[in-house]
Amino acid sequence: MSPSARRTGRPRSAEADRAILGATRAALMELGWAKLTLSDVAARAGVAKTTLYRRWASKCELVVDAVAAVFDEHLEAADHGSLHADVEAAVIRLGTLLERPETGTALMAVIAEAMHDEALRCRVRSAILDRQKRLVTVGRERARLRGELPYEEDPEAAARNADLIFDAMAGTVLHRLLVSAEPVDPRWARDFTDLLLYGLTGAESGGTAATGSAPEGAQKPAGSV
Repeated sequence: MSPSARRTGRPRSAEADRAILGATRAALMELGWAKLTLSDVAARAGVAKTTLYRRWASKCELVVDAVAAVFDEHLEAADHGSLHADVEAAVIRLGTLLERPETGTALMAVIAEAMHDEALRCRVRSAILDRQKRLVTVGRERARLRGELPYEEDPEAAARNADLIFDAMAGTVLHRLLVSAEPVDPRWARDFTDLLLYGLTGAESGGTAATGSAPEGAQKPAGSV
């Protein structure tokens, strides 16, 4: 059977998808996880309930995709000319994104529900966390090409380091905004970037990883960054 013969129904509408995902975030912010229903989302989006079920098998999948879409749209691994500038810009972008009520509220609702739902936790990991971690990998590779970080021959060690960096950045920004209720302003982003790159002592790490060459007049970033 040819691919065209197997395909049935009308093509999926990107416009309908955007309306549904936006309606999902709005409903989640207003109603919370427990009260959110696919019927309410369909009504807000102006689509039939069957349209949602053709695209998403469950509320879990729909909500996670609604949150993931915002991260995919607004976060990127832009080149700002140096490792420090790249990290600082990424911190500010993440902070700005999480300050949006629909993003921060939706993400916290998903995280809270995922604490006791393994299937939801796995979907959060694959649809949001793993896709955003690639930005760390892209940024580190760019820094290596500039000579700011060493080449890592061990892929497993490189993956562990990328996970650690992602956890440090995302976890700190989340805590700053959603727990401490403090702003991620340029000064804080710069100070946090200094701490992340240069460590508590402001000196080269004493660990086993080698360090790359830092920009003139700056201290070397730890090799694990």
